[in-house]
Amino acid sequence: MKIAQVAPLIESVPPKLYGGTERVVSYITEELVTQGHEVTLFASGDSITSAKLVPCCEKSLRSNPAVRDPIPYYLMMVDKIRRMASTFDVIHFHIDQFQFPVFRTIAHKTLTTLHGRQDLPDLQLLYRAFPEMSLVSISDSQRRPIPYANFAGTVYHGLPDDLHRPTFDPRGGYLAFLGRISPEKRLDRAIEIARAAGFPLKIAAKVDAVDVEYFEAKIRPLLHGDDIQFVGEINDREKTKFLGEASALLFPIDWPEPFGMVMIEAMACGTPVLAFDHGSVREVIDEGITGFIVDDVESAVSALPSVLALDRRRIRRRFDERFTAASMAQAYVALYERVPAATGRLPASRSDEIRPVHETLVN
Repeated sequence: MKIAQVAPLIESVPPKLYGGTERVVSYITEELVTQGHEVTLFASGDSITSAKLVPCCEKSLRSNPAVRDPIPYYLMMVDKIRRMASTFDVIHFHIDQFQFPVFRTIAHKTLTTLHGRQDLPDLQLLYRAFPEMSLVSISDSQRRPIPYANFAGTVYHGLPDDLHRPTFDPRGGYLAFLGRISPEKRLDRAIEIARAAGFPLKIAAKVDAVDVEYFEAKIRPLLHGDDIQFVGEINDREKTKFLGEASALLFPIDWPEPFGMVMIEAMACGTPVLAFDHGSVREVIDEGITGFIVDDVESAVSALPSVLALDRRRIRRRFDERFTAASMAQAYVALYERVPAATGRLPASRSDEIRPVHETLVN
């Protein structure tokens, strides 16, 4: 099958440090190539892939200080893909909705994976305006605000099974926070939990420009003392040790998390997760096996001994059963094979083309 993968341009594919969507696109792309498909990746020019790379900007936009507005780069990329569209069986977008107006007339050969939150009011209008566009959710909870949208399925994220080596006898003696520092990620809660439980906390996280003011006003004053260590952004190699040596990962979010890659990264390392009950958390964590789910700081502190007692070998086994990149790619191929352009069957009518299919593909 000839498949186009369309990545965001903010980070390279894979990203050198933080970058969830670009990382997922890399895992899908490499697995599809391994499985024998002819894959073309549209991404920044500093991306690294075994697929055919079509560069859509010289380097990732976040690393280019000359870039002030990313939208022109996305518009040029969408135009380039549209001119090449006839060479692909399926075009798989990961760039939100930039492509909707341009690809509406050939919507039958596209899929769009939604990577962000979908509870914003403006999106309600958008999906009603473009019902032809087939969508993929990354958790069932992500699609709740837009149940009328044209979902082809849900596919959970996955990681290469050899990306992280599990640690079954951790010696770090600390709790971990990994990801991004922003109000909805609630690092302040993680600090409160760690201090109340008497554990050191290590923080490996990025601070986006939009969140600098929040970091300086709300988080930096909490970083005093030897019990809190701010590490900064880390790469995949560093994640293996950071997560593997941690006693547990704290995931005290306060927003409708669409998926939460860091949870399965911890599982791959054999590390249990203590998470707050929002968004996809109940779909990703098998409570009592890979972690525990709580509603507030007090219950988090109370649950921590149970989290620490979980079997790390069993956590890794559950990761292998549910969240590998191979199973993620296979689930996407199952969706691709239902795309009319891939099968040679065009929709009989417009109404047939846009009929929603509410089917969940999970592994």
